[in-house]
Amino acid sequence: MNEHGHRSTNEPSDTEAGRTRRTVLSAVAVGGVGALAGCLGGDRSGPDPVPLDDGQECDYCNMRIEMHPGPVGESFYGDDAPPSLPEDRENGIAWFCSTTCTYNYMLENEERGHEPTISYGTDYSSVDYELNSQSGTTVISAHLGAGSFADLHDLTFVANSEVEGAMGKSLIGFTDDADAESFADEHGGERLAHDDVTREVLSGLGM
Repeated sequence: MNEHGHRSTNEPSDTEAGRTRRTVLSAVAVGGVGALAGCLGGDRSGPDPVPLDDGQECDYCNMRIEMHPGPVGESFYGDDAPPSLPEDRENGIAWFCSTTCTYNYMLENEERGHEPTISYGTDYSSVDYELNSQSGTTVISAHLGAGSFADLHDLTFVANSEVEGAMGKSLIGFTDDADAESFADEHGGERLAHDDVTREVLSGLGM
C-alpha cells in the first residue's frame, strides 16, 4: 500500500486493475466555490439527487450511463426544462454520463435561456473509488447511487489528469479540497472550482 492509501496488484488487466482508494466521508464543503451569484445552478435549491443506475441515457451524448466509468451528473430544470428533454421527466431532470457532458449541456442551454435550479456531480470524497486499466488507459470508477452526488458548487474538480472517465479527459470532483489536491499531486491535472468551468476548459478536455 502506498502513501496515498491505494492498493496495487501485480497482475495487469484491460478491464480492471488494481488500485483502490478508501476515503472517509466528509461533510466539509469546499470554501469559496459557488460564492458568486448568477452562475450555473440558479439559487441552488431544488430536488435531491436521484440514482442513475436504471438504464438512463445521457441527455448530451446518448450513451447509456451505467455502461461507462467515471463521474456522472444530473441537473434539475423544473418548469424551465430545455425543449430537448422529454416532457414527462419529473422535475425537469437531465442526466449525464460524465461531468463534461453535464457542463456542456448546462452551458449550451444557459445560452438559450435555460438554467437549472440545482445540479449535481459525483463526489469522490464520499465514495470508495477504484482506478482501473482499460486498454492501457487509467479510468476512475463510476458511482451512480443518490448518496454519491454533491452540488456542483461544492466540488473542487481535477481537470486534465492522467485518469479518464466516460468521455476521455474528465472533471473529477471532490468536496474535500485536500482530496482534490492529493489526487492532482498523484495523477496530474489542475484544480478548478465550479465557476472556473468554461467552454475553453471543456475544449481543452477534447469536448
